[in-house]
Amino acid sequence: MSKLPTKKQIQKKKIILSATVLLACFLVVAFYLIMTQSGHWLVQDDEFDHVDWIVVLDGQSADMERTDLAAELMASGKADSVLILGRRIMRNRNNAEFYLDDFMRQGHFDSNAVFIVRHDDPSSIGEASTIIPWLKNRHADTVLLLTSSASTYRVKNIFETLSGEGIVYLTQDNHHHQYNADSWFSSREARKEWLRGWAALFASYIDLFSANVLTEADSCYYRPIISAKEYEAEKNPVVDLQSLIPKVSEQPSVSDTLKADSLKADTATIDTARVDSSSALKAK
Repeated sequence: MSKLPTKKQIQKKKIILSATVLLACFLVVAFYLIMTQSGHWLVQDDEFDHVDWIVVLDGQSADMERTDLAAELMASGKADSVLILGRRIMRNRNNAEFYLDDFMRQGHFDSNAVFIVRHDDPSSIGEASTIIPWLKNRHADTVLLLTSSASTYRVKNIFETLSGEGIVYLTQDNHHHQYNADSWFSSREARKEWLRGWAALFASYIDLFSANVLTEADSCYYRPIISAKEYEAEKNPVVDLQSLIPKVSEQPSVSDTLKADSLKADTATIDTARVDSSSALKAK
């Protein structure tokens, strides 16, 4: 016959059960808070009044939300210059070219203040390595980096690490519908963006572990960064029609032509007279 549990045993089981329930509740609450707040940890939204440069990184959606934001900031006087980056997508076509055309249609922007960067960099670290020496050579002070919301914290850390001191980098949440930090878990595309954001963040820590600070002399970019004005001149070269017209000095004038014709006629007359006279002498 089994013994009934004692009062101490019953009390001990109640304590263990209560502790288990409390731990489970704590884990559920902690998991909920971590999952909801983790969407915000990927986003770095800085406030600013004015920046020297806006850098539009490649990878925006078909909505062109990054160039739209850059055009809005330029039109409102919050930025002086824009640097538009894009990867090569065909043999001789580049995303940056499409971005630039769309950007210039949105306002009357100074083509000398808008620059295009056509590159083959596969990552944000590659893009940073391409333009940081160029920005330092231009003595940039404040730079706003436009990228996807879930990449803002990572991209800012990459540029600050590779650039060192001297340039202040800022990022901004573009509030695109593809990723909402408050409700990222409610959308399939946002969940994919969240997962990619965290994976890319951890990978960037590994890549930057032994990285060195870039200087002006570290630029090995194979194509020059050019302004929108230079790009238009490259795309639509100006043909000097005057150079195609023969020079006046090389063409005989009307008077010279008339003189030459008259001289030929006189020569022909003299030759005819000589022939006639020779024929008459032979006949005699």
